[in-house]
Amino acid sequence: MLENLFHGIFDSNYVTTIPVEKFLLCVGVALLIGCCAAFTASRKSRLSFSFLTTLLTLPALSCVVIMMVNGNVGVGVATAGTFSLVRFRSAAGSAKEMALIFLCMVAGLIAGMGYLAYAVLFTLILCVIYLVTNLFDPAVKGMKKRLRITVPEDLDYTGIFQNTLAAYCKDWKLAQVKTTNMGALFRLTYDITLEEPGKEKAFIDDLRLQNGNLEISIAEAETTESDL
Repeated sequence: MLENLFHGIFDSNYVTTIPVEKFLLCVGVALLIGCCAAFTASRKSRLSFSFLTTLLTLPALSCVVIMMVNGNVGVGVATAGTFSLVRFRSAAGSAKEMALIFLCMVAGLIAGMGYLAYAVLFTLILCVIYLVTNLFDPAVKGMKKRLRITVPEDLDYTGIFQNTLAAYCKDWKLAQVKTTNMGALFRLTYDITLEEPGKEKAFIDDLRLQNGNLEISIAEAETTESDL
């Protein structure tokens, strides 16, 4: 009676029913893969809880889809069409976030096909590569920053900060110029990579001498869609 409970009502002699214990094993391994991917992604990365939850559950979802297709060509075509209609209802993330999503999907597909050892090995290799590349990412090391400098409207800001930026930054780019305080002030926004994060105070002090001691802020670099 219990065995019949897990048989599909459309099953036939040409369809192989997946035993319950194998189904649970594959889903369990897929969930462990998701946990590994989510844990790796959370290391030195500022990701939302909902995104980490997605990474945790996505391998299991992909795994179940592949197991339910179970060699049926018609179901496989229908599933591919369904996946083509699915989109994440949020702004596109960075290239690294998209890679993590594909990692979870591919690992779940491998697990759903029954190659559990390959799925685990693939996940471990990709997670190690992810952690290694983080070591060379300026944003992860805290060196990539967003600098905002407020200057009076009568100050010609063109080139005035170049020497100071060259002394403290590896590279910099003027990303935005914006008027503020009813047009009485300008706010300059730079994307910078600091030579040494420990010299932020000295950097700000030098800038204050040039902008009339108006507001200056240094924040973490913002992730934009241009990362893709």
